[in-house]
This record gives sequence, C-alpha cells and structure tokens, in this order.
Amino acid sequence: MLYLVATPIGDIKEITLRALDILKSADIILCESTKETSKLLKQLEIKAQKYEILDEHSTAEDLQNLVTLCEQHTVALVSDCGTPGFCDPGNDLIRLCRKKNIEVKSVLGASSLMGLLSLSSRKLNEFIFRGFLPAESESRAKEWQKLKNEKKAIILMDTPYRLKKTIAELIQYLPQREMLLALNLSQPDESIIEGKASTLSQKLKFDKAEFMLLIYPDGQ
Repeated sequence: MLYLVATPIGDIKEITLRALDILKSADIILCESTKETSKLLKQLEIKAQKYEILDEHSTAEDLQNLVTLCEQHTVALVSDCGTPGFCDPGNDLIRLCRKKNIEVKSVLGASSLMGLLSLSSRKLNEFIFRGFLPAESESRAKEWQKLKNEKKAIILMDTPYRLKKTIAELIQYLPQREMLLALNLSQPDESIIEGKASTLSQKLKFDKAEFMLLIYPDGQ
C-alpha cells in the first residue's frame, strides 16, 4: 500500500489528523530528504520506523526496489512540503505501483484538486481546469466539441448522478485519450481508475459517486 501524504507548506498546524495517523502507522516513510522529513516528524512527535529516499536522482532500479516495498509494507510518501506528485517526485512510482495493482491512496487534506493531481502517474506542466460542464444538453454538447480539440490536460468535475453520463460522453467525444478517474476521494470506498474511457466504463463499480476526472494531454 502506498499513501501520498500531504504535509504543511508552512504552519505545522495545517497537518491533518488522518495524515498524523498514517505517518504514525507507516512501516516506511518515503521522502525527498531525511533531513527535512525527520525535522517535520520530530515537530509532530512521530518516530519513523524506517526512511527511504525518492528524489530526482532515483534510478529505475531504485524505483523497482521501492515498488517491492510498497507491495510488502505500508509506505507513506511525503515531499519536503505540500503534496507529493505535484511538481515533486512520485509520479513514476505511482505508475509502477498501479501497473502491479498496488493500491495508492491520497491523504489529501482539504484539496480534492491537489489530491487528484497527486494521483497522476504522469508529469503535468500545465492543465486546463474546466470544472463543471453545462447541464443543458445542447450547451453540453458544444462544450464537449471544444474539449475535443483541446490538446492540454483537462480537469473536469460534475455532480455524482452524472457520473455514468460523463463516462458515456467521454467514449463518444474522447475515445482515444488516456485519463484518470478519482471517485469518492478520501472516503472508505475511494476508487482510482486509469485508462481510456472504455476502460473506465468497464471498471466502474458505482452508478453515482463524487468524482473528478483528469484527461491526460493528447499524445501523452
């Protein structure tokens, strides 16, 4: 199991209760710098069982070793501050874990957007935040036509009861784009699905759910 644990950017009191629980119970703390992370954990009065490093110098062999650890242990990934995977190391490890069906969960704090971005298995330099599409059919179809021509990454949201409708529209308008669907983030039934729209449809276990969708850049 791999947990992506958001840590305070500044004020130590911004840490969440769930993050504290995960950091206390983790078998391994995976970090960019033991110096920075041990300083944080000392302030939080947490003693790590074991540290491992994931940074910009980590090799393919290092990543494979970390995947094995995630397969066998509870691992908490943190960056020096903020949310891992968002402009910080983590995406490659997430991709490899997902390939081996190792569960990856986001301990996101209050930001669903940051939680979604941190779960991406691909590096994103920019994205379009589209948010909620129009509810009215004609306006919605026009918006999909615009999005069909957008090459950058796109983030969409909608109401829980439009989940299946949105997936059907993705199959219609963006059948070849790879995407990441996050359902019920941070809830007990959290589910993360990655692939083309047809894959999302096949693996979807909910008729309705709170969801956010990251459509990867065209050609990536």
